[in-house]
Amino acid sequence: MNEIKTQFTTREGLYKLLSHSEYSRPNRVPFNSQGSNPVRVSFVNVNDQSGNGDRLCFNVGRELYFYIYKGVRKAADLSKPIDKRIYKGTQPTCHDFNHLTATAESVSLLVGFSAGQVQLIDPIKKETSKLFNEERLIDKSRVTCVKWVPGSESLFLVAHSSGNMYLYNVEHTCGTTAPHYQLLKQGESFAVHTCKSKSTRNPLLKWTVGEGALNEFAFSPDGKFLACVSQDGFLRVFNFDSVELHGTMKSYFGGLLCVCWSPDGKYIVTGGEDDLVTVWSFVDCRVIARGHGHKSWVSVVAFDPYTTSVEESDPMEFSGSDEDFQDLHFGRDRANSTQSRLSKRNSTDSRPVSVTYRFGSVGQDTQLCLWDLTEDILFPHQPLSRARTHTNVMNATSPPAGSGGTNPGSNGNSITTPGNSVPPPLPRSNSLPHSAVSNAGSKSSVMDGAIASGVSKFATLSLHDRKERHHEKDHKRNHSMGHISSKSSDKLNLVTKTKTDPAKTLGTPLCPRMEDVPLLEPLICKKIAHERLTVLIFLEDCIVTACQEGFICTWARPGKCLGGLVLSHCAEQMATMKLLTCHTLKVYCHPKTRPILQVEL
Repeated sequence: MNEIKTQFTTREGLYKLLSHSEYSRPNRVPFNSQGSNPVRVSFVNVNDQSGNGDRLCFNVGRELYFYIYKGVRKAADLSKPIDKRIYKGTQPTCHDFNHLTATAESVSLLVGFSAGQVQLIDPIKKETSKLFNEERLIDKSRVTCVKWVPGSESLFLVAHSSGNMYLYNVEHTCGTTAPHYQLLKQGESFAVHTCKSKSTRNPLLKWTVGEGALNEFAFSPDGKFLACVSQDGFLRVFNFDSVELHGTMKSYFGGLLCVCWSPDGKYIVTGGEDDLVTVWSFVDCRVIARGHGHKSWVSVVAFDPYTTSVEESDPMEFSGSDEDFQDLHFGRDRANSTQSRLSKRNSTDSRPVSVTYRFGSVGQDTQLCLWDLTEDILFPHQPLSRARTHTNVMNATSPPAGSGGTNPGSNGNSITTPGNSVPPPLPRSNSLPHSAVSNAGSKSSVMDGAIASGVSKFATLSLHDRKERHHEKDHKRNHSMGHISSKSSDKLNLVTKTKTDPAKTLGTPLCPRMEDVPLLEPLICKKIAHERLTVLIFLEDCIVTACQEGFICTWARPGKCLGGLVLSHCAEQMATMKLLTCHTLKVYCHPKTRPILQVEL
């Protein structure tokens, strides 16, 4: 049971761990992870001409590393980090690249720290541009999450364990005295203040959200909404520009630690101290499913935009050009294509179209879980369609193109047409036979369209450069609500505490009972590390995970374990050991497949 898995199989094929593509600290001296902040990983593509533009940043203890990420293409070279930094007196806790401004010559990276500061660095130029909250006059607590505001080259948002969030502009200073604030807007369990100053200075805004630490936030795919999860167990979703609360949800037990949006922005998944993943409908503002597979706290949840499927009754009714259709299956930027594809669908579409979402989760139990969210969960009151299935499964059944090209006509694949054999339908969700989803009081009231004059003024003043775009405590396995006690205190919260007694929220739309919503079972649930997992990122040709030991692992998707990596490694070893005695070297991607590469020696 304690064996570490190096591969797993899903409906689309075999995922395999590439041991030679593992990134970590160059010094293999054992790392003491006790008391250290979670290892985090950030990616950016600098669009250089070499075709290998991916860059990787990760933190381990007091250290921060910046590498060229070679993924499934080539073995990792740990001896040559582009940039390496070691901090004294504080530790990196999170980081985020600005994808709008990234080039081969320069990239902007924000780094949050355990003492509350935020640093702006350029790891390519090896420069440190600015340090925000340097004197800790704005907030003295640990930075839990930092992200660039979508569509902006200068605005970024920072969350702290104090329960506060701050909006910064990289072009403004922070001032030499503690900031003074004036109330801008106040609502249920949140308040927003502006910085009261004669001259424009950081922070532009201060958000006070919920009680206890604000553990993570995530922007919707269109950048208009902000989802926040807090130690008080609440998910709160805001309209970011108008500072309006859209909806809330309460965890079944304990705090919520992580949050993510579906590629089309219709669903939000959270995870936390109740060991569950919870799926929340953004449109209906209600819980539609829970998933149970982890044996401890869930630390990261993420959607996989590359294995989303779309079902249609007639494949010729595809809304979009042939080029769009090919992009969905074979294009380089499948994530954007999937998001665009999903956004064209709405509830008023008369055709029997449904979507299956794939998302994953990792936790402190060292397990990776993958989940499928299917139409019988999304639309429980509609009959299941017998539609044709188009599944974006990374060309799992075909051998990888040796030249690295992306021409769909050259790799033996073809788009399904009425004359071709119909692929087997996707399995329905692994849901337990619970009763139908509770719909009592499910929909929230529609947001007021009128924006207060103060908010409108702020939106014009400080969001002008937004571009229109294309702690440790004993873990309790007991889910009994009688064991929950509200111990979190938030002295900095300026709003009146709401009635969040668990006994009063259980059984309400905020927190349905377990028997009131479908309970998902994971497609796979595998132990993949020795230490708790802290990273899960879905890329086009692989899945990236990381654990608290500081090992960043690459899992090749089906058909993406390129022979070049295997060949180069095997050939180097064999040449060194003087074992090149055979006449033919065959490289296999899977024991049951034909050779994908054959070399006469």
